[in-house]
Amino acid sequence: MRCVLPERMAHRLTLLVAVAITVPAFAGDVMPDGFVYLRDIDPTIHQDMRYAGSRNFTGKPVDGYEAPECVLLRQAAEALQKVQTDLQGKGLTLKIYDCYRPARAVAAFVAWSKRPDDPASKAEWYPNLTKGDLFPDYIATRSGHSYGATLDLTLVPIDDEAKATMPGDTGEPRPCTAPQEGHAPDGSLAMGTSFDCFDVKANTAALGLSKEEQENRALLVETMQAHGFKNYPKEWWHFTLEPEPYPDTVFDFPIAPRGPGK
Repeated sequence: MRCVLPERMAHRLTLLVAVAITVPAFAGDVMPDGFVYLRDIDPTIHQDMRYAGSRNFTGKPVDGYEAPECVLLRQAAEALQKVQTDLQGKGLTLKIYDCYRPARAVAAFVAWSKRPDDPASKAEWYPNLTKGDLFPDYIATRSGHSYGATLDLTLVPIDDEAKATMPGDTGEPRPCTAPQEGHAPDGSLAMGTSFDCFDVKANTAALGLSKEEQENRALLVETMQAHGFKNYPKEWWHFTLEPEPYPDTVFDFPIAPRGPGK
């Protein structure tokens, strides 16, 4: 079924994102002081930056993601390093899907929402919802990622480097709500859904999860909380460092490649 957002709703979303990126913002093209590349803080954390490639719900690289790098405010990156240290003692490593998100990328998500449904994309990423249902619970018109201290991540067994370093899900696309037997398709621990699954099953405390999936989610939440990160309850993978260093500043600089020698 092809679904187009009603004209009134699409216009409202456009206005909302316009407001979001005109509040106090840093819109230069150079990464401002205070931001760092996560690789420079902890290169042992694995990165699978979905919006820099085509393995995401839009089906293509997203505006503003010029390199597959996690960029964060230093405070968030250093707190994440402590999380990684704790997990390594349990034989696990973090895998990052998204970090700082330019405001222009948020606008690109809104533009995507105004296009007709791609049946294959819908079947994989939001099989039980329409595009209109994705706002504001799953796709925000003003994203906390743009403040620099929010990120999306999961857990991977550290003793299986092949799985830990896989660039993304492999094989034929399947519903993000499909059963996970021990591991998700990208080698991460079974969490009940894949990353960016727009579905109530992605809610952190969703019903119907297996005992293993519940325990894996609890481990991720508890370890992140121990180092100052708060989970967004509608997405098990989404965390924000609290208190946020810049909760009222929307940043819009692109994610550029790291410089030579880094």
